[in-house]
Amino acid sequence: MTIREKRKRPLSWNEQRARTSHAAFIPLLAFDWLWEWVAYALSHWSFLDVLESLGTFSVLIAVILYFREAPDRIKQKHYQAWQVINTAQGKGGGGGRTEALQELNRDGVALIGVDLSHAFLQGVHLEKAKLSRADFSAVDARDSTLDGADLNFANLQSANLRNSHMKHVSMQNVDLSDADLNSVDLSGSDLLDAVLDRADLRFANVGDIDWKGIKSIKGANVFGIKNAPAGFSVWAKDNGAVEIENDAPDH
Repeated sequence: MTIREKRKRPLSWNEQRARTSHAAFIPLLAFDWLWEWVAYALSHWSFLDVLESLGTFSVLIAVILYFREAPDRIKQKHYQAWQVINTAQGKGGGGGRTEALQELNRDGVALIGVDLSHAFLQGVHLEKAKLSRADFSAVDARDSTLDGADLNFANLQSANLRNSHMKHVSMQNVDLSDADLNSVDLSGSDLLDAVLDRADLRFANVGDIDWKGIKSIKGANVFGIKNAPAGFSVWAKDNGAVEIENDAPDH
């Protein structure tokens, strides 16, 4: 807020005129003297104090309105993010979906049942995301982070999740058939009733996974798996898993 000081009364014209003996300077002196009187008059005009107060008040109102409308702006932001996701549904490429998904997840929005089939989501960060019943079939999500996510009943058939972080993920009843899980960190994840038929599990970290309830693992490649819980490797091979160092013909 500007603080205005009340000015002293200017000299009379005769007094001001007496300050110079050069006639050439009189027009400039008169011009300056005139504005001194204008400034003096305005400094004593109370209406300007009112205008300054109104200006400060209007700023306060603008700040209040900004915060009051914040929920509406957030809703609009979420609506736009969902538009991006839904418009690209079932299509390849990214189409801005990575950023949209991350934004919604950061705001705690549930992504239950979202259709991301065939999407390019490489490097997406969806920690603790609510993704139950989501469709990730044929998605390319290499190098992604889904630690702590809920993927119960999700469809990840033929999904490429190579080198991703999927620690402590809930994947009950998930379909991971033909999925690329090469070098994925699955430590601590729950795979109750999960289907891993023909999945590429080479070099995956399976430490502390809840594996005893896995529904099917036929044809899955478990070559070089890391930190396998006691009994897992034997059980996997007894139920149709294989150990092949190079890519299988159908990968």
